[in-house]
Amino acid sequence: MSIVFTKEPVLTTVQDLGRRGYQKLGINPNGAMDRTAARIANILVGNDETSAVLEMHFPAGEIKFETGAVFSLGGAEYGAELDGERLDVWKSYAAGNGSVLRFVSRNRGTRAYLAVSGGFDVAPWLGSTSTNLTAKAGGFGGRRLRKDDRVEIKETDAVAGLWTSRSVVPFYSRFPTVRAVAGPEYESLTEASRELLVSETFTVGADSNRMGFRLTGKPLAREPEAEMVSSPVTFGTVQLLPDGQLIILMADHQTTGGYPRIANVASFDLPLVAQLDAGYKIGFELISIEEAEELLLGFERELVFLKMGVRFARTSSPPG
Repeated sequence: MSIVFTKEPVLTTVQDLGRRGYQKLGINPNGAMDRTAARIANILVGNDETSAVLEMHFPAGEIKFETGAVFSLGGAEYGAELDGERLDVWKSYAAGNGSVLRFVSRNRGTRAYLAVSGGFDVAPWLGSTSTNLTAKAGGFGGRRLRKDDRVEIKETDAVAGLWTSRSVVPFYSRFPTVRAVAGPEYESLTEASRELLVSETFTVGADSNRMGFRLTGKPLAREPEAEMVSSPVTFGTVQLLPDGQLIILMADHQTTGGYPRIANVASFDLPLVAQLDAGYKIGFELISIEEAEELLLGFERELVFLKMGVRFARTSSPPG
């Protein structure tokens, strides 16, 4: 079982939920930028949510199913069509032998995710199938996918026609306000800068990438200005750069950083950041750690119901 790219994608890589346990060795975690989309796409086709998916940017190329398979799409809306029939995101579909999946228009979001039942059969590196483009390791030979590349699929049974409740799906926007908790160096901000953090609109810069999103806006300042020892950082850490601008660390973030960590985006809202593009805008709302935990726990409870529904559908319906 396999798929083959019949048209060149601009940037498509194999990702999962990240490479854990190696940051102490200086190896960044990688993984899907929008982990919520990757998890839901996998759940809808009966996979373990940590299974490999394809993370796609537009234009996303063209994919031919060399054998029948059940698949789902999550994240950005790219006007997907299967053999000319329009598809929705957050739903599973059955592709026949020779079916062609195309993406004809970018309508919402920046990164789309393709999951296939059984998962993509790629070799893990350090316990993860995520692609590390810098190290040229993991995923599909450590590189992005190109025209004529063939990706094998693990064989399994699945049911098509499943979808998820809108309550689980992130509400992507070109101008989200994301919730964040104060970071270790938040108190070193001047009073005026603390006010700016939650009242200013910041713009995503063109030099943003999977390592971090650089933001531009009114500069923030600390008091007193002091050098920092390099300290641990994570996905969603908001750092203050020497010029007073901000950067949000993303999936390929470094393991430590020497810039002040003034906030950390709540995990629940990270998908909203992951779907931003250059020129999009973002605002911040500070919340407590307890509020951030409650948001995440509520989402995880919703995912449990989704998994139960998919399991029930798979046991009560013939494979699609």
